[in-house]
Amino acid sequence: MRAKAVRIGILIRMIVTCKGNRQYRLFGIMAVVLGAGDAFHLVPRALALCTTGLENYTVALGAGKFITSITMTIFYVILYYVWRIRYEVKGRNAVTAAVYALAALRILLCLFPQNRWLSEDAPLSWGIYRNIPFALLGLLIIVLFYRSAKEHQDREFRHMWLTIVLSFGFYIPVVLWADAIPAIGMLMIPKTCAYVWTVLIGYRAMVHCENTGAGA
Repeated sequence: MRAKAVRIGILIRMIVTCKGNRQYRLFGIMAVVLGAGDAFHLVPRALALCTTGLENYTVALGAGKFITSITMTIFYVILYYVWRIRYEVKGRNAVTAAVYALAALRILLCLFPQNRWLSEDAPLSWGIYRNIPFALLGLLIIVLFYRSAKEHQDREFRHMWLTIVLSFGFYIPVVLWADAIPAIGMLMIPKTCAYVWTVLIGYRAMVHCENTGAGA
């Protein structure tokens, strides 16, 4: 909870103090969307653990998971545009089409009633289906940031790809096994830390930009 609050606070400051810099304003909006979306899942989970248990918050947790699934997808679409602005990418229409296609497929799969978001026995199979395009979207963003940071010798964003790898590395086991082994849900904590690292990369880059007077 505290990590998410810190993340949202930093990114709100980025939006307010970015001085018209599109890259950092977009970065701030991106992470606020993610943090706000995660709160729909995190708050009921915290309440459940502090009160009567997860089994009594099935509907709230399911609704929160649904909202988080959508906002996480939007997060990566916006991050794609951060990449385009930062590295002054022109064209690449095929890549843009792939990003939108994977995001749209992910959101469409999340909308199917077979997900049974509000049920205690939501099927694992649909958890896998809806996360296949999401994982492919994440992989695409990882490759783009890795190649561009290396090509441009971008020290500030050189670890951006790694934060995404870590976030997926902690997230996938939760999707696959958290229902059978609830303790695996604890991996959402280091997943959140990976996203905090993502946020700090953008924040530090903005501060450096302000101090040096560089534009983006």
